[in-house]
This record gives sequence, C-alpha cells and structure tokens, in this order.
Amino acid sequence: MDREVREPEITHVTIVGRVVPLSSEDYIKLALLAHRFRKCLAKAVKMFAKGIDKNTIVKEITKELNLEYADTIYKLAKLIVEGAKHNKSNPLKIEIRKLFIASRGFSSNKGNRNIRLISTEQVEVNIPREGWVSFRVVFGERYIPLVRELVDKSLSKQLSYIAKIVFRNGKVYLHLSVPLELYLKHFKKGEARGNLVAGFDLNSDRINMVIVDRFGIVRDVKTAWFPEVSSHGYPGSKAHTIRLQALAKLFDYAYHHGVDVVVFEDLERIKKRRFTSNETANRKITRFPKKKLLQHAIIMAMKYGFKVRLANPANTSKLGAEIGKELGLDRHTASAYIVALKYIGIAGHLQSIVK
Repeated sequence: MDREVREPEITHVTIVGRVVPLSSEDYIKLALLAHRFRKCLAKAVKMFAKGIDKNTIVKEITKELNLEYADTIYKLAKLIVEGAKHNKSNPLKIEIRKLFIASRGFSSNKGNRNIRLISTEQVEVNIPREGWVSFRVVFGERYIPLVRELVDKSLSKQLSYIAKIVFRNGKVYLHLSVPLELYLKHFKKGEARGNLVAGFDLNSDRINMVIVDRFGIVRDVKTAWFPEVSSHGYPGSKAHTIRLQALAKLFDYAYHHGVDVVVFEDLERIKKRRFTSNETANRKITRFPKKKLLQHAIIMAMKYGFKVRLANPANTSKLGAEIGKELGLDRHTASAYIVALKYIGIAGHLQSIVK
C-alpha cells in the first residue's frame, strides 16, 4: 500500500434528537445559556488568538459559566483559531454566529459534565446559577436501542459522549457524539470479505466508482448521476440526501461484487478549493459540501464492513486525465481509477509511464 494512503481518523458518530422544553420558562433559560456560551466562546477565540495562556482564558470564562463549560470553550476556541490559521484567515475577525451549547464527555460524570441523558426521552442540562433543568428529547425510532445502551453504560460510568444543543430555525436539537464501535454495533449492514478495491470520485452532480483487482486491472465501472441537485436554488438538504442515497446504492453494489477496500481522496490535504474560469462550475464547487459528504461516506462504508482508506489527492486529476485518454474513460471516472491505484501502490508507476 502506498505510504501516502492512510486510515480515516474517525472515533465518534453524531446522532441527532429533538429537544422539547417542558415550559416556555425552561426554553428561555436554555436560550439565555446559549447566548452566554456564544459570548464566552467569542471572547476565548480572541484571547487564544492573542496568545493568552489556557489558565487565564479558563479563569475568565468561569466568571460567566462553570469550569466544565469553560474547559469545553477553551478547546473549541483552540480548534477555531488553529483552523483559521490553517486556512490563512485572521482569527481575530472570526464571528461566532451559530447559537449552541457544547459539553465534553466524561465517563466519571455519568457520560457528560453538563448535558446528561437520563433516559431515551429525557436530558438534563446544567445551567449555571439555575442548576439542572430537565427537557424532553425525541429520537428517531431506529436510534432508540443505541440511545438506551448509551444511557445504561454512561450512567454506570462505562463510557462518555460529547453533547451539543443546537438552535436552528426556531427549533432545538440535541447532537450526541457517540463512540464509533457502539454506533456500528447497532447499524452495521455486513462484513465485506472480497478482494477487490473500489476507488471513488465525489462530485456535486455525480459519484464515480471504479473497481479494480490487486493488479490494477479494471473490473467494473459505475457512475451515479444527479445533475438536478446543482441547479440554482435547489435545496441543500435535499441535495445532500440524494447524494447519500446514490452512495448507498454504489456501496451495496460494491459489497455484492467482491469489494473489501474503498478509497477516497484525502480532502484534509487540499489547502483550498480549486476554482475555474467557468462560472457555473464555480457555483457547483462553492455549494458542494464535499468534506461533509466524505465524512458520511466513510461511516456508511464502515457499516458495510469495508476497509476505508484516504489517498493523497496530489496529481489525481492530472494523472487521471492522461490515463483516461488511453483507457477511454471520462476524467471523473479516471480520477476514481487513480485513487484506487494509489491504494495498491502503482499509481506512481503509471505516472512514469505516461511521462
């Protein structure tokens, strides 16, 4: 396997439920806490960006919230500032627009320090100066067995989970980041036992898959098309659902046709988006949440029992265009082919032949 191919670093999966306040007074308490959390996070981001040490930042935040929230806010501020620097943005100009509350997980604190599941239908939130306040929470039926086991194990101090309460479009949601092993235990679809490799190329209006054997010989080619999702004004959430459905069909096909390894481009290695001179193409690039789709693709692939790998995207498109001409493949299919070859470790050999 090529040294530039790595395993994805995914340890948790997020599931979402609806939070239902038991009274208007409780809703106001929760909303006020979210505003305080946002204000403190904005302050922590600026302090961290200026090089102020952790103890000083945490001490400042505890004037408004408790130590447990302050610790979470510090770690979020660090991630935000480091992300901004990675993208060559000025962290001092960052605005925290989303309204949410987050709390880190701790097994010794019955799963979480400030946002604690009591049952599959009840969550308690620690509101500084108010104490613990109970809210009703509603999960989809298919998540109930997972949540039940999460509650049992967290209350007995066997595991922890990160929790986030999110305000969106007038509604309140609970985001739970649960251990990957627990998620797969409840949602695994199979255990891939083939010996073929599938390379994928994710695009805004199509997903290309090429299946090869261990010698790099093409065994199958599949493309899922959905051009309508890139049209102007098409709902983003609906587009995301259609892409996931397309991925599911491709994974199912690969599972039943001897694939045991799936490979995607390692998007973390791409510093910035590559725009073109074509306005329509640029709109597609801008509106396409490729990293979000990749995260879902990785988890979906794991549910089928595939081994998932991420390949360095360097020269994938260029080499794919050159090889595609020789094999009669379009550039996106050729890119998927090169991604698969990078796992096998012969992409570089092909590149030397083309040159």
